[in-house]
Amino acid sequence: MIIAVDAMGGDYGPLEAVPGAVEALRRCSARIALVGDEAVIAKELSSLGIGADLGQRISVVHASESITMDEDPLTAVRHKRDSSIVVGARLVREGRAAALVSAGSTGALVAAGPLVVGRIPGIARPALATPVPTLKRPCLFLDVGANPECKPEHLLQFAALGSAYAAALFGIQRPSVGLLSNGTEPSKGTAVHRQAFELLSKSGLDFVGNIEARTIQSGDVDVIVSDGFTGNVALKLMEGLGQAVFQMIRQEVERNFRAKMGALLLKPALKSVKARMDYSEYGGAPLLGLAGLVVKAHGSSSRKAFASAIAVTARLVEAGVVQSMKRAAAQFRAENAGGGETGGS
Repeated sequence: MIIAVDAMGGDYGPLEAVPGAVEALRRCSARIALVGDEAVIAKELSSLGIGADLGQRISVVHASESITMDEDPLTAVRHKRDSSIVVGARLVREGRAAALVSAGSTGALVAAGPLVVGRIPGIARPALATPVPTLKRPCLFLDVGANPECKPEHLLQFAALGSAYAAALFGIQRPSVGLLSNGTEPSKGTAVHRQAFELLSKSGLDFVGNIEARTIQSGDVDVIVSDGFTGNVALKLMEGLGQAVFQMIRQEVERNFRAKMGALLLKPALKSVKARMDYSEYGGAPLLGLAGLVVKAHGSSSRKAFASAIAVTARLVEAGVVQSMKRAAAQFRAENAGGGETGGS
């Protein structure tokens, strides 16, 4: 198994991606192909002083270009054919890599997925999915950024993909599905949400109805479906709120001696909660609906986050998650003939 890693993407580029890839070699048995500027990557590798055993499992695929965050994603993907994202996606399409992991431009990755890797037949748009911590067990949240505007049929397909992925990821035989809206009643939400509610109600999925943002982390459902704009805002709000809560606790602890003593007693519990809420432990967001596995790591990924993303990706490849997606899409398409788009936008 070879996993391609976009070494040039993300806020820190090779400075974190390369050490993260080396750390991933210690966590999984996969081989890694670092994609990007060969000279820059070689310099980072030499500074790490890796042994011969790990060195045999890592290689470099040169890409002379990179896509920046401020470029138009579609234009960049079409014109920068030797960029690290496009080259990595091409490795997946050609079967030279089992998956691609990138912390680069979300828009560029979302564009390169369908254009270079290709979509699963019957899937109109791929969706970014990520596990989020809850009071019970992690649930799958999608779309979290790939599709700012969606049609009801897209949300229906997201639910089918998410249900199949959650079954493979969490080992749940029949995952429950909720539609994120501004109220639990079927009449709530935009026209798109109301139509999606009707489609989901008639599908063969275990659809439990609308859920509100305040109950996302209750753990009452296994899959939460949303358009990419709302999902991305909600996800970043959860990340920011988690960081703010711990910062508030730190501020209060520093106020007096009694609080410091109490914090010492609570330190193990607080450390455990912080670990449960740490995005770097969840391994990034796969772009579901593609013919190959593409995983979006957080833009500010540290080497720890890169290592987690690569290790989780290796487990997904071993579990045959793309094959599961294809079977689920074919079955869902047969059961819901005429119930949604099969291509285009």
